[in-house]
Amino acid sequence: MSRRALVIFTFVLAALWIVLDQVSKYLAETFLELGKPHPLLGNWFELRLVYNPGAAFGLGTGYTWILTVIAGVVVVGLTVFALRVHRMTWALVVGSMLGGAISHFYDRLLRGPEFANGHIVDFLNYGGLFVGNIADIALVAAAIGAVLLTMIGIPFSEPAHREPVK
Repeated sequence: MSRRALVIFTFVLAALWIVLDQVSKYLAETFLELGKPHPLLGNWFELRLVYNPGAAFGLGTGYTWILTVIAGVVVVGLTVFALRVHRMTWALVVGSMLGGAISHFYDRLLRGPEFANGHIVDFLNYGGLFVGNIADIALVAAAIGAVLLTMIGIPFSEPAHREPVK
């Protein structure tokens, strides 16, 4: 696959994650009552609508605007990475990270209670350990993928072409 096609694939994948996350959040807000559990697998997994003003596990509550700025910077950084992708494996990782990051940035920037101080819609309750959403799945899977690719030695970019030494 050409580099251009990989870049396009990366952005299309990001867009897919954004759509999945935002549509699922819309459905959660439409059909779930705030805080009311809807067990799917007993106590192991349930749907439960909550609004998270903080980061993972509710950390950083009260600093939502700082998390918004950080999310914006992360989106810019991941966009730069997406434009430089050279391998399909990394396109999958970066596209998933970018999609999850953009969706969370959107929530923080534009979702209530006020501009740049928004709350993330979470609705997937994992046995009471934490409540997340589809963007979280994309971000965690991409982070695991990045670690695995790095550990097995698959570089992000192609090595620079060097002229042979004479």
